[in-house]
Amino acid sequence: MYNPSVSGGNARTLADSRLFLYEVQGLRQSAETDRMNSPIRQSGSVFITVPYSRMNQEMQRITRMGGKIVSIRPMETVGAMANVTPTVIEAPPSQPETTAKPMTQATPTAKTTEVPINLYKPGAPFVGQVLSNEPLVQEGGLGIVQHITFDLSGGDLHYVEGQSIGIIPAGTDASGKPHKLRLYSIASTRHGDNMDDKTVSLCVRQLEYEHPETKEKVYGVCSTYLCNIEPGAAVKITGPVGKEMLLPDDPEATIIMLATGTGIAPFRAYLWRMFKAEEKKANPDYQFKGLAWLIFGVPYTPNILYREELEAIQKEYPDNFRLTYAISREQKNAEGGRMYIQHRVAEHAPELWQLMQKPNTHTYMCGLKGMEDGIDEALAAEASKHGVDWVEFRKQMKKEHRWHVETY
Repeated sequence: MYNPSVSGGNARTLADSRLFLYEVQGLRQSAETDRMNSPIRQSGSVFITVPYSRMNQEMQRITRMGGKIVSIRPMETVGAMANVTPTVIEAPPSQPETTAKPMTQATPTAKTTEVPINLYKPGAPFVGQVLSNEPLVQEGGLGIVQHITFDLSGGDLHYVEGQSIGIIPAGTDASGKPHKLRLYSIASTRHGDNMDDKTVSLCVRQLEYEHPETKEKVYGVCSTYLCNIEPGAAVKITGPVGKEMLLPDDPEATIIMLATGTGIAPFRAYLWRMFKAEEKKANPDYQFKGLAWLIFGVPYTPNILYREELEAIQKEYPDNFRLTYAISREQKNAEGGRMYIQHRVAEHAPELWQLMQKPNTHTYMCGLKGMEDGIDEALAAEASKHGVDWVEFRKQMKKEHRWHVETY
């Protein structure tokens, strides 16, 4: 999904010589850790110094040893800490460049998910390679939507679900200057579609509109570039950016997702993380047991993006995943007009309202900006039945970080 609402930032070059400090918990004794010079404890934190060029490899090695990375900080930001105990971790002989220096250990704090921001900026983008470009709209559908996967090997572009990346189209604009980046919501989990932590995927619709003066059909620069790109092509990527649409760590949460078109992108990432077998195996600390409800608006049935996989999840997890479609040009609303997402929200407003009263219910809205007013109207009508001002209630959810909107 194209996302113009997230800011990119200024450029900064990442040098391979930079060092990063990994705080790791939960390393278990194994054949691999036995080769280290120091025993590994089951509790507390250990600190490992990692050069930039080895960050991905070290992440994978820590995962194999059962560890969880609590934080990653550039070494230049790491100062002296009080109340410390030296902890030394030495990498196996086959990986001398990851040998750690004696580091300090602070009092353990609550586990938090690190959210990477602007690892690559427009002045120094990561150059990835297209692995695949697959159509998502079936025969008889409207428009062109592609699922595009990029190889991130050789760099440090990592992300979490709900973030966006920037794409800088090849070529120059009408003034002869390089194109500006466009932001797209990430459609894959942090592990990537291949579960190897080396890819990122996007869901991109080719933008087309009528020129207001010439009446000619105009196509979006970046969306056309991406929808027609060939596997093997090099692409300039920036980011990741965004904290508005992050998925809560609570596996018991209720997650309400309201999507139109390519607004499905972040929700695909959520659902894959929640329900895919490979993801559940890779994320032992996050085993979703709550309720996820997706209300998805599209023009025609062939435009239901990722339909086969969505319905497979619904079939396998009927108690944890609800899937509701609003197919505007095939279904009728209660008044006999087209069925848009706001009409589905109105139909289910009593249940949605009750779910929103729970302190661990998060509501996400992603897609065309025009969806917001209709959804607000439907929920305001339900709130008024309970003597509640919807606008004030929504503001309170926002303060509690339970109301998340990313529209365009």
